[in-house]
Amino acid sequence: EVQLVESGGGLVQAGGSLRLSCAASGLGSDHRGIGWFRQAPGKEREGVSCISIRDGFRYYADSVKDRFTVSTNNAKNRVTLQMNSLEPEDTARYYCAATFFECTNTIVHRERVFTSWGQGTQVTVAS
Repeated sequence: EVQLVESGGGLVQAGGSLRLSCAASGLGSDHRGIGWFRQAPGKEREGVSCISIRDGFRYYADSVKDRFTVSTNNAKNRVTLQMNSLEPEDTARYYCAATFFECTNTIVHRERVFTSWGQGTQVTVAS
């Protein structure tokens, strides 16, 4: 059974940084990508980033490009989302999710292909 557990959220001032972590267990060799999503109150869930587990291909949404960085550890069981220059608009609950597909420039817009999800971690950016 795949389990994803997010951590690292919290309250930060605008311009600050947070590092989110997604601890993954039970991933099979056919799981190829991990995505990061966020959902703010009253808004639809938004895909912000993804990474391919094998070749390290990364994608970032325009809203976070040049501010967020996604990475994996050598064991491929932890995915980190480093978030810098945070803005109040980044306030949301952040989720990681696993997919059997490689990360591409469009995969995070196809939520249905992400079959395993964590419970999320709250990020609040104060102005």
